[in-house]
Amino acid sequence: MESVAEKKESEILNDSNGENTQQTLDYSSSSLSATTDNTNTSNSISKEAQERQARDLKAGLHPLKYKFVFWYTRRTPGVRTQTSYEDNIKKIVDFSTVEGFWVCYCHLARPSSLPSPTDLHLFKEGIRPLWEDSANCNGGKWIIRFKKVVSGRFWEDLILALVGDQLDYGDNICGAVLSIRFNEDILSVWNRNASDHQAVMALRDAIKRHLKLPHSYLMEYKPHDASLRDNSSYRNTWLRG
Repeated sequence: MESVAEKKESEILNDSNGENTQQTLDYSSSSLSATTDNTNTSNSISKEAQERQARDLKAGLHPLKYKFVFWYTRRTPGVRTQTSYEDNIKKIVDFSTVEGFWVCYCHLARPSSLPSPTDLHLFKEGIRPLWEDSANCNGGKWIIRFKKVVSGRFWEDLILALVGDQLDYGDNICGAVLSIRFNEDILSVWNRNASDHQAVMALRDAIKRHLKLPHSYLMEYKPHDASLRDNSSYRNTWLRG
């Protein structure tokens, strides 16, 4: 009997006419636009962000709640020193509107075309994709491992949810990473506070819900201070769910 995971993989492989992808993009465009109404009234938005949103609205654009930055890392396998890792992180582009996101995203290389090991990062402006960054140092990340054939679709769904502020405890989220590896690809979502158990578990549930994650997929959580101690992103995880 075909499993749920196998069915989803089959759907993705058979999506040669692009209908499923177009439905995803159409729905997500509506979701991104819908967040504009909420951003102007949120008390958590800084004065600078409110001014940015006002400028974007005046220009006829649809401002996002947060400004985001895409980063890219291509590094030597097995080498992970702070200096070399920081040197290899390259900023690609930033955006703060629905229109800006689609311009950026449509020009990015698809995950299936990227060499291994490569990391794609999408983080809120002002947060570097480093364990040591002040916004990340007390936090951690949820980790999901995927077969390479399906990772691109899950990555797309994840960043649309992140950019559209669709995940619970959005203020606690720092960003997301797609790690291209030899035998698998790994998605991770970073949050600010690893000790806030309620927020950590709510983020897990929101990720499962928005990705429509099959039950056969295991999610693992690891605090960044543990990664600093064992110098590993994905080994020795602390929590599974």
